[in-house]
Amino acid sequence: MRIGKLLLAAALTAAALTVPGASATTTFTGRFERPQYEFAPPETVLRPGAPADVGLDPAPLRSADQFLTNWAKPDPTTGHPRFSGAVGVLGHDGVLVDEFTTGGALRYADAAGTELPAAQQIPMRADTIFDMASITKLFTSIAVMQLVEQDKVTLDQPVAAYLPEFAANGKQAVTVRQLLTHTSGLAADPQPSLWEGYPDIPSRRQAVLDSSLKNPPGSTYLYSDINLMTLGFLVERITGQPLDVVVRERITQPLGMADTGFNPPAEKLGRIAATEFEADPPRGMVRGQVHDENAWSLGGVSGHAGLFSTAPDMAVLAQTVLNGGVYRGARILRAETVRDMLTDYNQAFPGDAHGLGFELDQRFYMGELSAPTTAGHTGFTGTSLVIDPVSRSFAILLTNRVHPTRDWGSINPAREQWASALAQPK
Repeated sequence: MRIGKLLLAAALTAAALTVPGASATTTFTGRFERPQYEFAPPETVLRPGAPADVGLDPAPLRSADQFLTNWAKPDPTTGHPRFSGAVGVLGHDGVLVDEFTTGGALRYADAAGTELPAAQQIPMRADTIFDMASITKLFTSIAVMQLVEQDKVTLDQPVAAYLPEFAANGKQAVTVRQLLTHTSGLAADPQPSLWEGYPDIPSRRQAVLDSSLKNPPGSTYLYSDINLMTLGFLVERITGQPLDVVVRERITQPLGMADTGFNPPAEKLGRIAATEFEADPPRGMVRGQVHDENAWSLGGVSGHAGLFSTAPDMAVLAQTVLNGGVYRGARILRAETVRDMLTDYNQAFPGDAHGLGFELDQRFYMGELSAPTTAGHTGFTGTSLVIDPVSRSFAILLTNRVHPTRDWGSINPAREQWASALAQPK
């Protein structure tokens, strides 16, 4: 069986999980012999298994494992590894065909990369908790779409209809959909940074809402943390609850994602991967607190960053998407809402395909699983999630690549290699 590149003509439509123009006689070159046009059965529950159980060749998976192992070792030319450690999970047809760990969750004492004594280091394990960084945006987007289902939010309504103060500085026409697809015209992030420019959380929240446009709404794709910060505020305004409570009560708790949430409790610190040693702001080795400085300055809870999770929990989220919004009988989204979230609304901006919250068809981390229907997201700390509905597969790679510094280079080749392991021929 082969799960490689399918030359699709178009992405998902809002009407059905189908490949437009495909028929029973359509010949697909390269993806795999039996592409799926519907979500997985809603009763699909993840189980461990061997690659052969679902017709996969184990050799590419073992090769990907070795790739991660090598990247967690010091490189002879730099003297340091590409990342301190990693946890990876690969799933296909409801089977966890690979669960792999390598390297350290806590390994360094300072920004220079001084290794801790061996007795003080903590190895990666299957249930290590990671700062998910921008993958938080997916949870905020799901919370928004739950409100759309309840007719409390309309995607093409101006954001100011729900947050009147957002209209400041010419933003009165920006819509909810534009925030979700990063076509709002807002800048990438607040300037100055929230932590250094404002004295307290209320003033920082207000600074986000007061942000000015960099481009006319709808004219440009520009990935922006401000978009999802604003959507987090919108969710809070409409529900009357803090964002972390909304995510817990409406997403993670129903799905049984017990290790996923904001501001993890102290008793879980022993399982949390360290991130960066920060001198400015003077936070020292960050562990158990959100790495993103703007989210940190907002108390650790923001629509763009702040969520912590594990590979097993993220596998549940991925399978929930593949199942059309339901897992173990808990439905968090309607199937038609999931289809909508995986539909490309950015066709005017080639290369920047984007659904409602989900990125689409981004080969730099989706690798050979990349196709117009493939959805996912990355996080600055070294995390990535890839979901391929057409092959009913997912690839999760969680690293703490900013431990002890963000200056040790990109891990995109590792992300791409890990996802591509599912796409090799038998």
